[in-house]
Amino acid sequence: MRPATEQMHIIKSGGASIIPEAALLDKLKLDQPLRIKFGVDPTAPDLHLGHAVPLRKLRQFQELGHTVVLIIGNGTAMIGDPSGRNATRPPLSEEAIAVNAATYVEQAFKILDDQKTELTWNKDWLGELRLTDIIKLTGQFTVARILERDDFANRYNNQQPISLHEFLYPVIQAYDSVAIKADVEMGGSDQLFNLLAGRDLMERLDMEPQVCITLPLLEGTDGVQKMSKSYGNSIGITEPPNEMFGKLMSIPDEVMPRYLFLASSFTVDESDEMISQWEAGDLHPNTLKRRLAINIVSAYHSASEANAAEAEFDRIHRQHEAPTDIEEVAIELLVEKDGLVYLPAVMQGIGFATSASEARRLIDGGGVQIDGVALNNEEYRVAPDRLKDAVIQAGRRRFVRLLVK
Repeated sequence: MRPATEQMHIIKSGGASIIPEAALLDKLKLDQPLRIKFGVDPTAPDLHLGHAVPLRKLRQFQELGHTVVLIIGNGTAMIGDPSGRNATRPPLSEEAIAVNAATYVEQAFKILDDQKTELTWNKDWLGELRLTDIIKLTGQFTVARILERDDFANRYNNQQPISLHEFLYPVIQAYDSVAIKADVEMGGSDQLFNLLAGRDLMERLDMEPQVCITLPLLEGTDGVQKMSKSYGNSIGITEPPNEMFGKLMSIPDEVMPRYLFLASSFTVDESDEMISQWEAGDLHPNTLKRRLAINIVSAYHSASEANAAEAEFDRIHRQHEAPTDIEEVAIELLVEKDGLVYLPAVMQGIGFATSASEARRLIDGGGVQIDGVALNNEEYRVAPDRLKDAVIQAGRRRFVRLLVK
């Protein structure tokens, strides 16, 4: 195994917070494989690059010679993680958990080495707990300690209801660490309370406590808000190569280092070198972004598909041509009394805008084209013949060919 100090440099890359750092260094100095715990409640089936950040760090641990214990929370998901919530999370049914878990595992192993991963399901040991066991576990925590959580404290102070079963979540999640004898547990920055609960419980049960590692949240394509489908700034790891490549090329330059460390498969040394060259002016931002996009697309698809996506991107954005594979949408045009079609309604119908007002803003901003010709400001009504078999483009990446009925 690599020297402990070298491993620490890799583990800390990307802004990882280690609590306590000295304890992890001591564990690494033993020169033995560590058990790295990562638990996930399968509450949603699809992952984006933000979800993949801890999986990337887990892969680094595997490459350093350690074992990842991936816990699918089919037991804890029936409670519902209250982290960051201002209301009780509805528990999932066993059927929904099973469907989501199968999809999650398939996507997770696009990143993790299955030969160095122990795949476990926490209902296997949680289901064996008796009432007396649960009472003993809850006796290890005080209500005051649980109310230290910001989400619980805020809800309590705002007189918002907190269900009693929600208090059980950090307790049960902490027991997972005991069950698998974790050396390290990893999670997002919003999971720190849960991670520390596992460390506290192990100490109270006279076990060597786990080290807690939290990772920062990855910004979305806007470079500001955390990556989230609800913010419309996410990059799904199962998205088509062309879509993924285009979104990666749209990220602001200033977040490229974060993507290199948190979302790519480049080594820490490779990322350090590219960032140094970029900051010194020896590497053009566009060149670095292309390397990043090719690396990430290759990781989830293939190198050949990544190269094809780059060629398609250049065809659209450098040669200003339409994509080779355009979605076709059948639509019936509503011709008004003046013989024209109200284009914002068409854009709303094909999913380019959520409302006519949003469509008008896109047109006024110069972001809408018909067969490669940009619409003028307030050009909302067009002749029906202009839309027959026409390619509508909104923004840089959205294209649809209209099949007029």
